[in-house]
Formats: sequence, structure tokens, C-alpha cells
Amino acid sequence: MNILLWHVHGSWTTAFVHGPHRYLLPVTPDRGPDGLGRARTWDWPASAVEVTPAELREADVDVVILQRPHEAALAREWLGRDVPAVYLEHNTPGTDGAGTGGVPGTRHPMADAGPPIVHVTHFNRLFWDSGASRTAVIEHGVPDPGHRWTGTVERAAVVVNDPVRRGRWTGTDLLPALAGPVPLDVFGMRADRLDVPGVRTFDLPQSALHDAMAARRCYLHPIRWTSLGLSLLEAMHLGMPVVALATTEVVRAVPPGAGVISTDPADLAAAARRYLDDPDLAAAHGAAARRAALERYGLTRFLDDWDALLGEVAA
Repeated sequence: MNILLWHVHGSWTTAFVHGPHRYLLPVTPDRGPDGLGRARTWDWPASAVEVTPAELREADVDVVILQRPHEAALAREWLGRDVPAVYLEHNTPGTDGAGTGGVPGTRHPMADAGPPIVHVTHFNRLFWDSGASRTAVIEHGVPDPGHRWTGTVERAAVVVNDPVRRGRWTGTDLLPALAGPVPLDVFGMRADRLDVPGVRTFDLPQSALHDAMAARRCYLHPIRWTSLGLSLLEAMHLGMPVVALATTEVVRAVPPGAGVISTDPADLAAAARRYLDDPDLAAAHGAAARRAALERYGLTRFLDDWDALLGEVAA
């Protein structure tokens, strides 16, 4: 199939374009939000092709994946015709200000709009009010980076972009208390804006991030209210033991023995401290985390699920 989608979520798109199709990615001269084109920091296959809005008018497109409400009108304008579509929802309600009403009554901006709404987690589908729209869940898939954990650096890794701007959503306010008993290394874009004792910050290219994460003794996920972070799943694939707030989809993603989840940050600090003090325990729990991630969030299952849905919609 020829699939039109915008480059909105880099990590998710990296997994998606590893399928057997041709992926058309709009590109504009300014490479702005509606025309970012191919990723420059991820390794995407040649089947992910940049197309200009003018080229789309003559392009063969079987199905469109919408990820933002305004893309429906944009696709109609650029294609000059209606094409079968699905709407992919990455976020928990309220994360980006979309929709109306308070959680858990948030009305999805595409409710009753026509195309099926595909959620990346069961939690998201549960909490969004999608009206009469057809909904589906296709859980994340992650390209396997391999078992790289060494744990030689006796610190906990945290991955979050824009931690200062996103604040309570990403648990940034919890870092000072957590960094007392557990030294933290925070990786992500604009992480250097953090100024927390006991916290070091790094903004690394994707090619270097996995090795840097895997050198840390454990992975800490202090996220309060976003969708299931792909960095958590990547850490599990790497063989890292994980310590995470038991919020949104985390309770489904992290089984017993793969780490520690709790709604009490003090529990997370104590668990991370145990991993720092006991590398054998960290290794065992990290191996269990990797097994769980491969079973539930493997790339083949993810691509197969999408093929089945898109084949049905395109038909």
C-alpha cells in the first residue's frame, strides 16, 4: 500500500515505517510541523519517501493516517480527493489541550467524525470519549535495540524531552526528592534547563542514547500523565530494570519481576537504591523486563496489527 502520514512522533514513526509498504511523508520548504519530511536523527528505510504538497495531487495514495485534527482538511486539500483514513491518537486526554471536558469525560476532537480512532494504549481508549466513532487499540512496537545493559554507571537513567516546560505532566517536580537517595542522569531535548542537585543532564543523538541508557544501573520513569512512554519500552528492551510511577498504561507494561511500579515516589526511590546497591538483582529484573517487552511490544506484532487494520480500511 501507499500510506500518507505526517512525521509527528519520531519514535512511533520509526517503528511504523519498518513495514512492507511505501510511506509518503509531506515535506515543505521550511520543514515545519506540517512538512517535516524524513527524520534526520533516526535510520529510516528508503520506502519512507518525502513528497511535496504539489506532488501529492498526483500521488497514488491508498490510505491516510491522521494524527492531528487539522490533518483531515489538509489531506483533502493536498490530495484533491477523499481517501480512506484512520485517526491515530498518541496522547492521553488533556496532554496537548485537545478535546473538551475534564478527564475522564474528555470528548475526543474526532469523536463522531467518521474515521476509526486508533489508540496506542488501552488506557487511552478507556479515558477518551470517542462518541460513536469506531475505536481500536494497536499497542506500541519497538525495533529491538538488543540486550545492551551493563549497569556499570551507578546512577538511574531518566528520559524526558522538555522536562521544565512539561513540568508535572512528566513528573519533573518529583526529581529533587528522587535525586536525594538516587543520583539521576536525565536524557532529552532541552534537559539542560533543569537545575536540580544530584541530576546530570544530556542531550544525545538517538544513535548514542541507547548505549548511554544501558550503562546506567536502572531506568526511572517518573511520568504522571502522558501516554505510555516509548523510552520505558526501549529501556526494557535494553535489559534495564525499570522503576516507574504506576500511572496510565505502566501497570500493563511492567509485569512483576521486571521492576517496581508504585504511586508513591518514595517506593521508587527505595527500589532504585536497591538496584544501585545490588547489580545482580538489577541484572535479573532487567532480563525479565526484556522478555516482557519482546513478548508484548515486539515490532512484528505491531506491524501485523497495522497491516490488518489498514488493509480493511483501504478496502
